[in-house]
Amino acid sequence: MTNPTHYPRILIIAGSDSGGGAGIQADIKTCAAFGVYSATAITAVTAQNTLGVQAVEALSPAMVTAQINSVLTDIGADIVKIGMLANRDIIDAVADALEEFAPDISIVLDPVMVATSGDKLLDDDAIEALKTRLIPMAEVITPNVPEAAALTGLVCEDLEQLQAAGHALLSMGAFSALMKGGHLDTGAMMHDLLVTEDSTSYMSGPKIRSRHTHGTGCTLASALACGLAMGQSLETAAQAAKDYVYDAIKTAPKLGSGGKGTHGPLNHGLNSVSVLPGDADV
Repeated sequence: MTNPTHYPRILIIAGSDSGGGAGIQADIKTCAAFGVYSATAITAVTAQNTLGVQAVEALSPAMVTAQINSVLTDIGADIVKIGMLANRDIIDAVADALEEFAPDISIVLDPVMVATSGDKLLDDDAIEALKTRLIPMAEVITPNVPEAAALTGLVCEDLEQLQAAGHALLSMGAFSALMKGGHLDTGAMMHDLLVTEDSTSYMSGPKIRSRHTHGTGCTLASALACGLAMGQSLETAAQAAKDYVYDAIKTAPKLGSGGKGTHGPLNHGLNSVSVLPGDADV
């Protein structure tokens, strides 16, 4: 239940996904499902669908800065959610703009490096800038297993190692880390770890065997940002985000013509538009 005197607002800084399953499009749909207002600063435009990414074109750092300035000096934001950033110049521009226009606004950082299809979305020379400029600004960072390994240089093959990577991210300056364990071999169950300086919380649930998982990372981070924008605790917001993604995968609309290799989108409209649910498939 939101406060009727204050409409929660999120500024999303991320790339556009023409297929609508991830990126800015998934973020906006998720915010709408949670009843949160979303404004955007687009960092890159991609041509992609359920088969993969066909083209990527980054916007100029000046244009990214102008969008952030435009939103924050007028509409404002309770939370900033950061996704795809494309290159080092854009990372520096985003960090500079947030330091100037939003020094006190909490940041949810999804360190997008590779799409679900395996296509690369972040230049190699940008990783160091992500570590030094944006991780220290993050209230929560939401890496999956490959991203956690790339950012920390640590092996992440089990939950104990994933937790160690979470603490390594905290040592880089992040306040907390929601470590996504979907890539780990943990049998029939999936475990995410919410790591803070004082504790680690395990959020566990059954794995869904599905190929319709395009945009899960973007969606989870945006759902988490929605909870924080509504004043929820980090733990409550993280669990609600995980539950939302689980249901969105379970009821995925099974779009796309890519055959067995398709990475289809989720059902983001859980709270608004009814999509005929089907059993998750391989």
